[in-house]
Amino acid sequence: MTDPILIVGAGQAGIKAAETLRAKGYDGDVVMLGDGGLPALPASAAVESLSERRDGRGTFVPATGGLFRNPPRSNLRTKTSVASIDPAAKCIALSNGTRLPYSSLLLATGTRARQIPLEGATLDGVFSLRTMADVAAIRDTLAKAENVAILGGGYIGMEFAAVAAGLGKTVTVIEACGRVMERSVAPEISTYFQTLHRAHGVTLRLEQKVERLTGETSVTGVALGDGTQIPADLVLLAVGAVPVTGLAESAGLAVGNGITVDAYARTSVPDIYAAGDCTEFPSARYGRTIRLESVQNAIDQAKIAAGSILGETQAYDPVPWFWSDQYDAKLQIAGLSSGYDRTELEGAYDEGRFALKYFLGDRLLAVDTVNAPRDHMMARKALAQTGPDSDGTREAAA
Repeated sequence: MTDPILIVGAGQAGIKAAETLRAKGYDGDVVMLGDGGLPALPASAAVESLSERRDGRGTFVPATGGLFRNPPRSNLRTKTSVASIDPAAKCIALSNGTRLPYSSLLLATGTRARQIPLEGATLDGVFSLRTMADVAAIRDTLAKAENVAILGGGYIGMEFAAVAAGLGKTVTVIEACGRVMERSVAPEISTYFQTLHRAHGVTLRLEQKVERLTGETSVTGVALGDGTQIPADLVLLAVGAVPVTGLAESAGLAVGNGITVDAYARTSVPDIYAAGDCTEFPSARYGRTIRLESVQNAIDQAKIAAGSILGETQAYDPVPWFWSDQYDAKLQIAGLSSGYDRTELEGAYDEGRFALKYFLGDRLLAVDTVNAPRDHMMARKALAQTGPDSDGTREAAA
């Protein structure tokens, strides 16, 4: 009897890989292992789940459908922690000591919230937001909170600010850089969203250092480096995420800024594959190795991984695309813009619908759109027709 295909991670990538295996006709055993009570979900979906416009689970939780209703052919094991991988024996060990053999192993371990050494970070009322468990922990506190402080002005921080402001909270965003979303967008886009948030009553404290969080058992405020005290009965740490690579490293797999895979989602060890936010992969399009954190990357790379497990050889070299919903503004990004030397605007900022194109010389690198879905789709098509970079100047999105 053939050993099962094991999938470690019950998020977008893991579930899509299992679906793809079945869609391609694989009828052997598939076992998915997740250490949470629910499938994981994108951080943006976790934020949206806290909005009054969504129900308790949100609308982007990956659905397992009928995949895991008929064990042992398909078996979903939540609240199951994997302790180690033994590539030589082709098995994994669970935290309870159980060993499971595999014919192929897919690592879809995703990311975890970045931790920062900050006094007061363990106080009640201080949260990170990456999973549905985080959503459940935050919801009650958010409902009662009056003052919300957000440490970090990236996508998640600004999306959470929009949700909290929409719930009538007093919201302060504290960002070390000179503008919000600085890593990912041009100053023009940052300015647009800063204006939007201020119009909704959000206070932005830019170029600020956080000294500590105050309070005895529960958080009461944020002490800034300039001596300012920001009152807060809920603090969100939105300072980014790091790929979960511990299992891969311990097993001797190549790891860089994520689990290193080739264009076919194969790791450096035979019969072990990886997909989603936890991976770095080579892109001929950008002439370098990149790591992406997005729903679509998780889904599309998982499809490639499932095909590779079944012996297919389709290479993965996507045009990255992302989105961020803040109030009624939908920001959609196609491509990676780092390294641009000029921008061109189509539309008008004051009309709330526009496209900003990024160029390096005459070459189109990326397009940011706000409330312009048709322009976004056209940009993705245009970027798909461009050739590989020669200088590798663009950074990975994370």
